[in-house]
Amino acid sequence: MGDLLLVRHGETEWSMSGQHTSWTDIPLTDNGREQARGLAPLVGRFRIGAAFVSPRERARDTAALAGFPDARVDPDLSEWDYGAYEGVTTVEIHRTRPDWFLFTDGVAPGPAEHPGETPEQIGERADRMLAKVDAALANYEASVVLFAHSHFLRVLTARRLGLPVSGGALFQLATGTVCRLSTEHGRPVVASWNIRP
Repeated sequence: MGDLLLVRHGETEWSMSGQHTSWTDIPLTDNGREQARGLAPLVGRFRIGAAFVSPRERARDTAALAGFPDARVDPDLSEWDYGAYEGVTTVEIHRTRPDWFLFTDGVAPGPAEHPGETPEQIGERADRMLAKVDAALANYEASVVLFAHSHFLRVLTARRLGLPVSGGALFQLATGTVCRLSTEHGRPVVASWNIRP
């Protein structure tokens, strides 16, 4: 069975400023596009059986620039819905909620079309995506690559390793990097993390 490769999209203006970005379609910066192009040889070292991508422009552009223009769009790869915290930085949130921690507290409710997600909801979504990954790994007997977003991929990693959603806090994830989840003696492990070209 192959490995699971996780690719965080390239840099955006909001990733540089620390603004929470879920549904807002912020494009890649010039540097972000360069980061994405640099991912091609890293991912290209693996035999890829299936590629999935978030519906957000920054993730789709990263996948295309990394050599996967036909990656299958899957809404389950969308970033954590930040609700009322969309576009807001952690520093700003801490002014009114000094002890706030995304991975345990979730977000303040947002508008009806983007109400926000609880840690439990994001964990369920990560588990759904992992079921699709496992099916692809079994069907193709090759690696699977996911192009997505920081907080979602961190939660997905925690769930893959059998940790609670809050375990996602342990895995800092930089823009334009590749991470590899593999197995050792039949158990999931982190094989590499935040690899840059």
